[in-house]
Amino acid sequence: MLLAEGLLSERELWLAEWLRPERLLRLRDVLARRTSYLAVAMEAVDDGHNQAAILRSAEAFGVQHVAVIEGKQPFQPSKGVTQGAHKWLSLHRMPDIGRAIDLLHARGFQVYATDLGEGAKPIDAVDLARPTAILFGNEKDGVSRVARERADGRFYIPMAGFVQSFNVSVAAAIALYELTRRARQIAGDRYGLSADERHKLYVTWCLRSLHGATREEARRRLESGGFALEEELCDEDDADFRQNE
Repeated sequence: MLLAEGLLSERELWLAEWLRPERLLRLRDVLARRTSYLAVAMEAVDDGHNQAAILRSAEAFGVQHVAVIEGKQPFQPSKGVTQGAHKWLSLHRMPDIGRAIDLLHARGFQVYATDLGEGAKPIDAVDLARPTAILFGNEKDGVSRVARERADGRFYIPMAGFVQSFNVSVAAAIALYELTRRARQIAGDRYGLSADERHKLYVTWCLRSLHGATREEARRRLESGGFALEEELCDEDDADFRQNE
């Protein structure tokens, strides 16, 4: 089944022997609901708990790609909050917001930034006819001036109370719920991953399901076979990652 569906090649079938059948099926089922039609970008989200909560929401709603632009604080999501969500995402470190928007545009995304300023539209007016990256900004200052000027659009989540805005991680969860729901309907077959994306991600997830020496041996075998592994920005064994537990 995994070979027929293109999730593993003949050179990688040994991976299936290293994992339990129920784990292989679980990876397959989650993969079927993953998307690269939407992406998330975080600009200068400084709090480790907020960083982690946004990752967790992205993973929960099936959004695979997250771009990270660091602010005053390093990208060190709280492991206690992510609950392992970071393991299943493709995280991309970007040097600055201008370069990030350039790269997202080059990969076919339009960029919509969360913003309360004049000219921003309510979230239900966001045009999802094209692949879209959703940009969330700093807890205090929001997105930067460059982001406001360079984004293809800006949106806000309508509120009925006295407070002006949600916490950034709450806003991310609400936005991802609404935008993934609408994008799935609008994009149709374009919403899911390509065959190449499914293959690469399935192999990566198989590797990340392993631990310790077994994982390292699998990594060596994949690399020797020419498989290009993704960089892990949030490695579960990284000391910087652990310190925010």
